[in-house]
Amino acid sequence: MNLSRAALVRLLPFVAFMAVLALRGMALADGSWGFDARWLYGLNLVVVGGMLLAWRPEYGELAWQNRPTLAEAAVAVAVGLAVFVLWIGLDAPWMQIGQPTAGFVPVDAQGRLEAPLIALRLLGAALLVPVMEELFWRSFLMRWLQAPVFEGVDPRQVGVKALGLSTFVFMLAHPLWLAAIIAGLAYALLYRRSGKLWTAVIAHAVTNGALGLWVVQTRQWQFW
Repeated sequence: MNLSRAALVRLLPFVAFMAVLALRGMALADGSWGFDARWLYGLNLVVVGGMLLAWRPEYGELAWQNRPTLAEAAVAVAVGLAVFVLWIGLDAPWMQIGQPTAGFVPVDAQGRLEAPLIALRLLGAALLVPVMEELFWRSFLMRWLQAPVFEGVDPRQVGVKALGLSTFVFMLAHPLWLAAIIAGLAYALLYRRSGKLWTAVIAHAVTNGALGLWVVQTRQWQFW
């Protein structure tokens, strides 16, 4: 399969993110690697963030002229909050597939919250991940499933098959499968309805940001 440059600049940041996630999953929590493995999350900000910044001019869907209207942004915020509420509620055992690859518990040996680690995680989850994932899942994969030359596909013309298949694959990447289906469909439909990727990015950012704040407040670390 020959992928265009447009595909690669949307795919490679996601691949790099998953590689760092796998590395965190292999790292030993007892410090026997010689450092606190939780700080590996910072690699995402450096590596993935660096890729996104370097290739930013090639993400036409995120250009200023493609920004959402205030009404579209408001709808995206509302959808993001709704997905957050559903996400923390749809966690019954039968709604889960396996366990998270690499849990993130930002507390010290005495159980005190570690602010730098929390800030690092929130920054990645609320700012980096929504851009990186929406470029991959929706801008690339969903449109590529519609037509291999995906750059010319108007998201408003994406069919049910591409919408469903991309959401299914999105679900496979998340332990909470039912919540992931709802989230994936919500973000995809925002993009499909408005034709603007920013609506999906905003909703995704609101979901992740609200989830992160809730996790820190309740210490329900299994959601991180």
